[in-house]
Amino acid sequence: MAKASSLNAKERQALLETLAARFADNPARHPGLTWTKVLARLESTPVSLRSLHEMEQTGGEPDVVGRAAKSGALTFIDCSAESPNGRRSVCYDPAALASRKEHKPKSSAVGMATAMGAQLLDEAEYRKLQEFGEFDQKTSSWILTPDPIRRLGGALFCDRRYGVIFTYHNGAESYYAARGFRAKLEV
Repeated sequence: MAKASSLNAKERQALLETLAARFADNPARHPGLTWTKVLARLESTPVSLRSLHEMEQTGGEPDVVGRAAKSGALTFIDCSAESPNGRRSVCYDPAALASRKEHKPKSSAVGMATAMGAQLLDEAEYRKLQEFGEFDQKTSSWILTPDPIRRLGGALFCDRRYGVIFTYHNGAESYYAARGFRAKLEV
């Protein structure tokens, strides 16, 4: 998925314009931040542009939703209304993918996120995202699963139904057309 090479000038410009427009359209997601500061941070870490490009190309609509007080690192999270379309029909992780004997999905959530240079959201981050809107009302998203659950063959996913955020479990090897994953990137 993500390539080690940097974006070409046209891709870079298109991505930055998209991110700037989304940033301007959603000020409640990043109070106290200016696009100038975000742009400076992005330009100081060119590898992050490749990851954000992959997040964007797979339908994630990444936006800034936080900033670390000490390091100043920005947190980008997929803010698409539904689980990103280009990341659905995937099982949880590479081990789950390898365990399937028939009808294997194209990839796994953890594998795709790693290839993008990003991570899955954990449950707390998923719930925090829901403070910015109503996400996954028709889809669901795999979330980072604690090791004790994963060792037993399970994995966690979340969605929002009836105005409530639900956390569920399923076999890690399962996959559904309406389940994908949301990624985060620290820049």
